[in-house]
Amino acid sequence: MKKLLTLSLLGLAVAATSAQARDDDQIRIAVDVPYEPMEFRTPDGELTGFDIDLGNAMCAEMKVECEWVVQGWDGIIPGLMARKYDAIMSSMTINDRRRDKVLFSEPYFTPPSAWFAPSTSDLDDATEDSLDGMTIGVQRGTLQDNYVTDMYGNVADVNRYSTADDMVLDMESERLDIVFLDYPVGQSTLLESENRDYKVVGEMLTEPKKYFGDGFGMGFRKRDQDLADKFNQALKTLKDNGTYDDIEARYFDKP
Repeated sequence: MKKLLTLSLLGLAVAATSAQARDDDQIRIAVDVPYEPMEFRTPDGELTGFDIDLGNAMCAEMKVECEWVVQGWDGIIPGLMARKYDAIMSSMTINDRRRDKVLFSEPYFTPPSAWFAPSTSDLDDATEDSLDGMTIGVQRGTLQDNYVTDMYGNVADVNRYSTADDMVLDMESERLDIVFLDYPVGQSTLLESENRDYKVVGEMLTEPKKYFGDGFGMGFRKRDQDLADKFNQALKTLKDNGTYDDIEARYFDKP
């Protein structure tokens, strides 16, 4: 009986080791779309964007196969905890609130946030006085949502959206006076889009760190330090050999 038990336990251990090897060879990464130019779909439905291309390049450097799992933002951290995927790479800002739940990689991109309004708007700065009575658009659950709610929620109406595209549609319909977004997203969806005439209002923001954190990072379960280390090393290699700069140049100009 003991021998049979030993053999059974050995078999389970071998199976677990094999499963882990398969997991290491194929990594599932969660992404929320659309969030152009960071992650979005081409007209034929293919996932693309800065996060997608950089993630694929890191996986190639690590010699592993990566599968992208599309997941709505509101459930992206719970999905990681439920093991629906192994990592998050979806323009997630590193901050202390999220550090309580996930393990972050080294920052891979640090965008400023910016205010965007129609070019015909009288707004030339974003302050408590200038935003008094305005309707502000933000993406729900983002750092921009937290910042606007805390700083201006007492003087302005804050409308929250599941996607940046929904927000832009309400801007087009004049249901919003101004929106607060990551600058690259606003640049792509508002400043560079045909038939749209928008401007940046006031200064772009990267402070205070309480809200704007330390840049974008990949998120992992806290016990997956080895996996995070592998992605960190791959990111360093891509920065050292120039691949990172090539990918960055495909999608946006630095402000």
